[in-house]
Amino acid sequence: MSEHAIKTKDREALELALGEQIHALISASHALNVRSAERFDATLQPAAFHLVRWLYSYGPTSAAALAEATAMDRSSVSRLIKQLETSGYVSKAQDPDDRRGILLSLTELGEQSTVNALKEKESAFYERISRWDDEELGRFTTMLRQFNGLEE
Repeated sequence: MSEHAIKTKDREALELALGEQIHALISASHALNVRSAERFDATLQPAAFHLVRWLYSYGPTSAAALAEATAMDRSSVSRLIKQLETSGYVSKAQDPDDRRGILLSLTELGEQSTVNALKEKESAFYERISRWDDEELGRFTTMLRQFNGLEE
């Protein structure tokens, strides 16, 4: 909105409606994340799956970097990593760039279990966009990128 634009009642209603839809998206995404976490391993907390998803997406990292990237405290990350390691989903290895450092990474079991767990989430979202044509999907993606501050 330009600095000279006047906020109208219609604009306020549109902004409220947008807020409701963003909340609905976040809520639906959270519910799907919880179901995916349960599908991954019902004995673990959903927060453990959050760490697994990060490792799956971005690769090996230190516990400190993982804590920072996921906005979790180090003690929680440490406890969850210990559980994931005991379950065979995560392994630790010496950092080749810093011999004192330890890198966390997914094991083959961790990667395969992550892929299996994410299938449900993907199918739910793909089902929602399946009736859109390419132009609608492109427009939606562009607008989301703009909304997320990734594009002007």
